[in-house]
Amino acid sequence: MIHISETLALHTIEGFLTDDELTQLRKIMRTELDATGWAPSHQAEILLAPPTAQDILQDAIRRALPAIRRTMPSIQGAAPWAYTELTTGQEVPTHLDGIPDPAAPPRRLGRIGVVLEDADAGGDFYIETTSSPSVWTGREVGEAEGFLPGTPLTHRLPHAQEPDANPHEATPAWLTDARRTRWLTDARAGTAVAYGSQVIHGVTPVRAGHLRKFVTDLLDTDFPPLH
Repeated sequence: MIHISETLALHTIEGFLTDDELTQLRKIMRTELDATGWAPSHQAEILLAPPTAQDILQDAIRRALPAIRRTMPSIQGAAPWAYTELTTGQEVPTHLDGIPDPAAPPRRLGRIGVVLEDADAGGDFYIETTSSPSVWTGREVGEAEGFLPGTPLTHRLPHAQEPDANPHEATPAWLTDARRTRWLTDARAGTAVAYGSQVIHGVTPVRAGHLRKFVTDLLDTDFPPLH
């Protein structure tokens, strides 16, 4: 049974990527971006990482699963990884991913991100906590969906599935009206941050430089095929 605490967890995996892996991934992404000319058209737009990067990142997830499962024991694997970047003045606005369909596997119980290159200033990942009832739908799930009976569900501000869509353009009243407390992380390149899908989160504005990172979903099923 999936417990509510798994969807509200925050955990870090230091050394998620080794120095050699970081070096390899930087080379891979430079080659990929030079070849494709990809650049984000809006804040938080993502690019599917190329197969060579996927292999390195999924190997890292497999190594990290015992640590991830200490706080999120239902996690069995991860979706394919995406790449994103932020330049000076850009941010990832406060949002909440939520659980799209709690009855349909694979269930996205969390997300995980790892910085490839730090910004010179800003670009810090944060979570926000609140006691406000406004972020909750009032709906509960239970054994039929694979959750502990009476597990509440939050509203959702999901990540875009369409390349040109920006899901964070407008923040709904149920989130803006909630009084929240912000918790900043100082996790730097190579350290992964795992967080539950019902955790409010975002990235502070980049004040100088360029932030590059990888992100993916944490799933309650095995790793899907990469290629």
